[in-house]
Amino acid sequence: MNPGQTQRRPWIVGVSGASGTPYAAAVLRALLDAGESVDLVVSRASRLTLLDETGLAFRDAHWRQDLRDWLARGADGKPVTFDVGIDDVRHWSAGDLAAGPSSGSYPTKGMLIVPASTACVAGVALGLSKDLLQRAASVTLKERRRLVVAVRETPLSGQTLRQLVALDDAGATVLPASPGFYAGGTHIQDLVDFVAGRVLDAAGVRHRLYRRWEGELGGGSRTD
Repeated sequence: MNPGQTQRRPWIVGVSGASGTPYAAAVLRALLDAGESVDLVVSRASRLTLLDETGLAFRDAHWRQDLRDWLARGADGKPVTFDVGIDDVRHWSAGDLAAGPSSGSYPTKGMLIVPASTACVAGVALGLSKDLLQRAASVTLKERRRLVVAVRETPLSGQTLRQLVALDDAGATVLPASPGFYAGGTHIQDLVDFVAGRVLDAAGVRHRLYRRWEGELGGGSRTD
């Protein structure tokens, strides 16, 4: 790095195999819109979910084009809904345990797991490192950086609840992917953006994804 050059400090975004790939897309778009750098880890299981939910593939050898197609798609499935630049995204293969995010000396702002499956929750809570996503999450916790876990499952078993409590005790923010309706959303994208916005709130990243509560009943129904 040249003297005076600012060191890149990305957010790691981990996408696990739970249903809810539109949540991940909304978080990624908002991070990039906010001028944040992103390191992306897409698990093998999540690629099957992405294919099932959107019809899109995510391939390591073609990740740039696949990511563009994914982020351009709205939650309703319509292609070319969004125009997103991905110049400041770095992709790491989920099987690459020698990747930058596997080490605590690799500088990051923290990690967002969106969506987080119960298998992912269990792996992180137990400190496993079966893939780069779990390893990066363990590193984030040990380095005392922000970790937001947007768990997407219902109902939750007692075992998963205990694992979520363990993550909370370790310093993570457990954020169920539960849309709020007080913001006046009228489309599926609005509900997706609400969850994505709450993830970014927990990370301390500014955004304008949803109407915030202002203490006025019926405020979410205004059209202004």
